Amino acid sequence: MLNKAKQEATRGSDEPAIDARLSGDTLAVVLSGIWNTRTVQTVDSRMRELEKLGGVTTVTVDLSALHTMDTAGAWLVERFLAHCESNGIATRIVGDTEKTDILMRAVSHAAREPAPKNTSKPSWLAIDFLATVGKSVYEFRRQFLIAMHILGATVRGAQMKIGRSHKQSPAAIVTQIERMGIGAVPVVVLMSAIVGAIIAQQGAFQLRYFGAEIFVVDLVSVLVLRELGVLMTAIMVAGRTGSAITAELGSMKMREEIDALTVIGLNPVGVLVFPRLVALVVALPLLTVIADAAALGGAMLMAWFYSGITPQAFIQRMHDWIDLSTIFSGMIKAPFMALIIGVIASMEGLLVRGSAESLGRHVTASVVKAIFFVIVVDGLFSVFYGAIDY
Repeated sequence: MLNKAKQEATRGSDEPAIDARLSGDTLAVVLSGIWNTRTVQTVDSRMRELEKLGGVTTVTVDLSALHTMDTAGAWLVERFLAHCESNGIATRIVGDTEKTDILMRAVSHAAREPAPKNTSKPSWLAIDFLATVGKSVYEFRRQFLIAMHILGATVRGAQMKIGRSHKQSPAAIVTQIERMGIGAVPVVVLMSAIVGAIIAQQGAFQLRYFGAEIFVVDLVSVLVLRELGVLMTAIMVAGRTGSAITAELGSMKMREEIDALTVIGLNPVGVLVFPRLVALVVALPLLTVIADAAALGGAMLMAWFYSGITPQAFIQRMHDWIDLSTIFSGMIKAPFMALIIGVIASMEGLLVRGSAESLGRHVTASVVKAIFFVIVVDGLFSVFYGAIDY
């Protein structure tokens, strides 16, 4: 019991304490206990209360009763003295030792440094908008250069492999064609057939008022073969295959497998990107042909059941109205869209950093950017075809 009482007495004497006595216009402050990082928070509010006392012209701080002090306690004392001096109050320290004197001098500059003023200008909506636009343009420039580097490295790597024994293995390209092409056939056929049937039904419904339901064949044929067939296929490939490419390359980047390829002397673009780009350039035109057939098949069935246009009449009308230029105008777009999807997906995959959040963000960006640029390229082709009357 006696030892416990001694421990409690010792612990109580170690607690920081402030004994402040006001005599006339002189304030005597006696500090005691341990003033360190762990204990000064208990006396901080008391020190701030002493700073607010009025009618004081002289302040004396007695440090003789202190057990120990570190820079946190010294800073608290120096802050109090600096506040007093800034208000024209004379200050004096008594009972200080060599150690406390060194600590007080060390924190004196920081305690007396004036608080930074808020000099920030009010935020203007126009300035924020321009700053956002500028950052977006700079980021677009950076990613465009990366995409062109990937495309150039792929083309250059293919040229360097021509006529050499260690040229690209066809097995890797065939594997990617199977994954990107054959695996996407069911969803492409289903979506294209549904969209073709919807266009035929809506076109026949509107043309029925004019007694011209037979022209729904012309509408569906031109719209699917020139625009919607390749566009729908590219959008589905961007969502299905583009996201897969980004996720694969991003996962390899997170596990440092791409860095390992570089260390052993292999070009990651040639090993990983080249087979995927070639497979996309081959698979997307073939999928476009399948999508065109599926969309026309769905439109043919809808025209038969909804408008009474037989398949024979549908095909004959197409034969009279459609020529090779209509078919080629859509097919020409497919390789360009394949390159756009592959380059964007590869770029976003190689930009992934070492976190799952970064991987998800870049996969989303890959799909969004690929679909956006595919639609833009389709519009540019349409304008170009109109300008040359093709």
